[in-house]
Amino acid sequence: MLAILSDIHGNLPAIQAVMKDALARGCDRFISLGDVVGYYAQPGECIDLLKEHNVTNILGNHDSYLVNDTNCPRSRAVSVIIDHHKKIVSESQLNWLKQSLSFLKEDKTLFVHGGPEDPQDQYIYTVSSKIFPPGVDVLFSGHTHVQALVDFDGRFYCNPGSVGQPRDGDNRAAYASIAEGKIMLHRVAYNIDKTVAVMKLSGYEPLYYENLYMGAQIGGRIDRIKVINKGTTLK
Repeated sequence: MLAILSDIHGNLPAIQAVMKDALARGCDRFISLGDVVGYYAQPGECIDLLKEHNVTNILGNHDSYLVNDTNCPRSRAVSVIIDHHKKIVSESQLNWLKQSLSFLKEDKTLFVHGGPEDPQDQYIYTVSSKIFPPGVDVLFSGHTHVQALVDFDGRFYCNPGSVGQPRDGDNRAAYASIAEGKIMLHRVAYNIDKTVAVMKLSGYEPLYYENLYMGAQIGGRIDRIKVINKGTTLK
């Protein structure tokens, strides 16, 4: 049984809760769609947990900022956090992150962080049957932090949602799994107060964690994915 994780963003209590739930369901293989780091206060511990469970990671845009020693071109808030993460992630943890894949294709299933056009930084907020590249019948992507599963006449688009910073109005950690060819979506409650406590000790301002209680972006915006071309949204 395969678990698909995404957008952990240094939120250790969230990924601990998800891993416990996934293991209890019988998951024995794990793929991360990237952004293990960014936003929250325990990126190194999250990396160590993924290493412990032999998780395959696909490089997210936040991951790339650390790997390439760059920073976010569109958000000062993100850049401040990335600068902090560069100071606290160890060399061995960074080396693990450097081994991340650009994308993963298995048979007719494609796993990316962003989307088919830009595996690292494409935001998919509108989904139609045109989203699938040639030879792909199942597409998994993260990046938007919005959980979704859509059936286009037997071709499936899935965003497992964000483990560490859900933005769809549900503050529970999100992930997906595949068993016997069936994709399932999951939500797991975790101790947000514990995440926030570590952030406060690390000097984070309330701006960076208030959104966790709302299941929203920093600033409070709730996001959605729009489905067109007669796709059937599955629960």
